[in-house]
Amino acid sequence: MTKRAVLAGGCFWGMQDLIRKLAGVIETRVGYTGGDVPNATYRNHGTHAEGIEIIFDPERISYRRILELFFQIHDPTTKNRQGNDIGTSYRSAIYYVDDEQKRIAQETIADVEASGLWPGKVVTEVEPVGDFWEAEPEHQDYLERSIFTEMTGPTRKEKPLPNKSGSGSKSR
Repeated sequence: MTKRAVLAGGCFWGMQDLIRKLAGVIETRVGYTGGDVPNATYRNHGTHAEGIEIIFDPERISYRRILELFFQIHDPTTKNRQGNDIGTSYRSAIYYVDDEQKRIAQETIADVEASGLWPGKVVTEVEPVGDFWEAEPEHQDYLERSIFTEMTGPTRKEKPLPNKSGSGSKSR
């Protein structure tokens, strides 16, 4: 059985490139989510964020582990901005599919804030998942086909977060 995660953390190209490499991630696709425009496209996505849909095997990787990487590959303390990308399209958000994901998201955010890895308060939105509009084919797996071979965002060294909630990823 697989599970689904939907995240937004700036440019979806870099997020997809890094998250797809996690063992246990089965499939990813980029698109638009969390906004108001039906059938969103790159040129017309209204208040949607650039997001990534992740299909994963919970026997091989935990939702918590995915969130830990998510918080290391973008800056969750900047509202509506990631690096030079500015606007609501580039906000930090977790779109949970059930109450368990909501709980894990809130616990992980608390642990990120306690970790001191980021200088400010986490502004990541935690909202129920809504429609996910798949981006155009040219945006899927973009960095695999591009001359740009890696994401150049604010990736933090892989460090375990303090685990005050007990929901960490020790086993996966």
